Order: sequence, then C-alpha cells, then structure tokens
Amino acid sequence: MTVDQIPIGRFSVITRLTQKALRYYEQKGLLVPEAKDTITGYRYYTGSQIQQGVKIRDLTDLGFTLDETQRYLQAEKENEKELMEKLIDSSLREAERQLAELQRNVFLLRNRQTVKNTMLEPVIKETKSQRVLSKRELGRYEETIGKLIEDLMGTIMSSDNQRNFVKITGPFQTIYHDKDYKEDGADIEVAVPITGRIVIDDLEIEVKKLKPKKVVSLIYKGPYDSIAEGYEAIPKYIQENDFEINGSMRDIYLNDPKSVEPEDLMTEIQIPIK
Repeated sequence: MTVDQIPIGRFSVITRLTQKALRYYEQKGLLVPEAKDTITGYRYYTGSQIQQGVKIRDLTDLGFTLDETQRYLQAEKENEKELMEKLIDSSLREAERQLAELQRNVFLLRNRQTVKNTMLEPVIKETKSQRVLSKRELGRYEETIGKLIEDLMGTIMSSDNQRNFVKITGPFQTIYHDKDYKEDGADIEVAVPITGRIVIDDLEIEVKKLKPKKVVSLIYKGPYDSIAEGYEAIPKYIQENDFEINGSMRDIYLNDPKSVEPEDLMTEIQIPIK
C-alpha cells in the first residue's frame, strides 16, 4: 500500500458511505477503487476519489437514481452545465410532486366526507414519475403481495438505510402485470416511493422510476377481498368514453390495514388508458 492509498474502511468513514454501498458502486462502475490486492482482495482508494464519493452520497441523498448520478458526474466532468441543471431540475420536480401527493393523501384521509363523495366515481388523471423501491415475483396474490411488502420494508428499515435516512414518501402499490386473473403464478410487483441513498442486498430489489401515465382512477373504500366491486365500475367507464386499456393496472393503498378496520380501508385503483 502506497502513501496515497486509502483502505476501504477508512474511505468509508471519510465519505460516510457504507462499505456495502462502496462495493455496490464498484459493481455498477460508479466508484471503482484505484487498486485491489489480488491476494487479499482488499480495496484501496486515493485521496482524489474522496470528492467523488462525497458527491455520490449527496446526489443520492437528493433522490438521484444511480443512472442519474452517473450522468451528472459525467456531465460535470465534461462541463455540460445545461445537462447538470436539467438533472437537478428533474430531481426538484420529483421532490415537489412527492410532497404534493402526500399532501393530497393527507387531505383525503382527513376529509372522509370528500372521500365518500368520490367513491366509485372514475376520473381521468395524469400520474407523475416516481422514484420507487420495487420487487417483482410470481405467486398467489395475497401471500405474494404481503411477502413483497415485508421484503421492501426489511430493506428500508435495515441499519445501513436508517443511518442513510432513507424515507418512505408515499403509499405502497401493487402492479399487476398479467392481462388475466391467475390463481397461481401471477406476475406481481410491489413498489413504494422513497427518498435517500439506499443500500440493497437483495438482488431482486431495485430502485427505478415509474413513468408518467394517463389513467382511469377510482378510490374504493372497503375490504381488500371485496375490491372487485371497484374494478366493476371501470371497464364500463372506459368503454363509454372510447378509451383503451394501455398497461398494467395497479392498486395504491391509501391507509394502513393495521390501523383501521377492513371496512375503512381505502385503495386507489388505477388502469392506464389511451
């Protein structure tokens, strides 16, 4: 080891990036150690890489995905100020959108009469892009959805991610990728909006952005096992207004089944259209 070489443990302390995060960034080519001992496998960084590590930490704290972080660092290296500003503006708009969505949910939950008045009345809306933590599996609906939520919560609540101040910024949602109902082997994805720099150990979990979509939206109040009543109102609305289904439908859970009675559960059903 030369004078300028910094072991991964010390580099982790200096940059406040966990060793797990550093190894993950190395795999993604975002921050690769300058040297690696072929016998021991020890990784060594240099003083010139400290600033890059700190920038990666700051950008991910601001909600940048790894792809956006990589693009920003490359733009900075090439002095592409316009692209840097564009990426910052995009992150700002996403943070503002998440805040507005949370404020909307708080309003709906506090004003129960408003929710009752909109129940079972489909409306057209444009969704916004969301930075989410996501996991997708095949299985039976109820047990698979519950398992996926537990897996995502386990990642979010890990000691590394709590130290990184990872926060949930919106409700959990289930995305159904099959066109037809399946008793078993259903293609199910659960996602939850997050902010902060997240460390992922489960290779089946990923951070990604859900794209904006035009959807028919309906808020259903009642037990999850009766939600078919809500879905019955949407196809008729789509047909009467000459729309076509254009993507995977999703359920967004607006309150917590552990804190309210089944009849008070509220779910937003969204079906993409064109």
